[in-house]
Amino acid sequence: MKAVSPSIFHVSGNVRKPIQVIVFAFLFLMIFPAFADPESMTRVLVSLDRPDTATVMIDMDLTVLMGDPARYYVMATGRGSKHEAEVRSIAQEITKALPLFSGHSPLHATLVTYNFSSKSRDEYMDLAADKPAHFQFVIPLPANSGPLQLRIPLGAQIDYPVAYTVQLPERHFTQTRWLDAGQHESVTFDYRGKLPTGHVDQPASFDPDTLSWWQQLPVYLKFGFKHIVPEGTDHILFVLGLFFLGISWRKLLSQTTVFTIAHATTLFLSTYGIFDLPSRFVEPAIALSISLIGLENVFSPKLGRIRLLVVFAFGLIHGFGFASSLSEVPFPHRDFIAALIGFNFGVDAGQLFIILLATLAVGAFRNRPWFRRRIAIPASLLIAAIGLSWAVQRILAYHLLA
Repeated sequence: MKAVSPSIFHVSGNVRKPIQVIVFAFLFLMIFPAFADPESMTRVLVSLDRPDTATVMIDMDLTVLMGDPARYYVMATGRGSKHEAEVRSIAQEITKALPLFSGHSPLHATLVTYNFSSKSRDEYMDLAADKPAHFQFVIPLPANSGPLQLRIPLGAQIDYPVAYTVQLPERHFTQTRWLDAGQHESVTFDYRGKLPTGHVDQPASFDPDTLSWWQQLPVYLKFGFKHIVPEGTDHILFVLGLFFLGISWRKLLSQTTVFTIAHATTLFLSTYGIFDLPSRFVEPAIALSISLIGLENVFSPKLGRIRLLVVFAFGLIHGFGFASSLSEVPFPHRDFIAALIGFNFGVDAGQLFIILLATLAVGAFRNRPWFRRRIAIPASLLIAAIGLSWAVQRILAYHLLA
């Protein structure tokens, strides 16, 4: 009989934990700079406190945008008319890097005030230190406007993540969304009909109660699909984590079905106001669920009752995330259940679309003996690393925003 060398690192087949740990550590070190300094982030706050004008406050470290920490320090400590002109020039660069749109129309931002961090030259020269500058702008809201959206150009010289917050002070409403590295468009926010009274030319907001349930169905199918593709990066990674377990299609569908039932449950409870969780708990928990699913693919690649319970629990958490995203989606008072079901079908369609794309990309190799070692494990480790980095970023960033 052929001797088999024992190993405490054995997981399955020829895969050994030392290799996995090295790969995971490498991926972790690759992304560690992205969250080693949690304060190096960009904050965009849009306050819709007037009927025809919004206030925009941007906090960001200008080192990357200016390309030279010494130049940044000179600007932060400068005085005089020349300095004022340079600041206004940088303010224009900021609005180009973080432009706001109303529908397809860019909104013109006018600088109101600014200030810089009161730190020493050594701190400004230290690339690891955070030196945020604060800029306040006003933007006019056109009468014939579309939904509000932040669109970051490719190659924009800013620090990620971006905490993008929309406030309606009169309604005591605040919504924060995170844009991580590689994300360039925020979710849209339809503020029409929600602003303080006084804007007589403001168009009426979309009223779903004017539509019958069968007319509402395609509308909410589209809303649900859009919340996955392209806006639901968190949920896309989670579904890919389910896909890379490498199990049969029947078992894969059983996972997605359990996930769907769970998130539909909490979406219903939260939307009806029966039970809810604050975003500061939900968003980090979603990121952690992504990381844990990726790690489970590597260290426990089986579909059993425990895995299904884990997927169900994570589906409950993701349901709260969906509910938070629905704050800008108008739901009908009549036929509410039909609209909510339509939204869930749209979400399911988005999940199946992601699985279809993954299948077209690597599905032909799922039954190959090397699929797990060469594709599933590296992909799962990458998903786990991204989820972990997002979790750390969000926990610390919510702490900073508190």
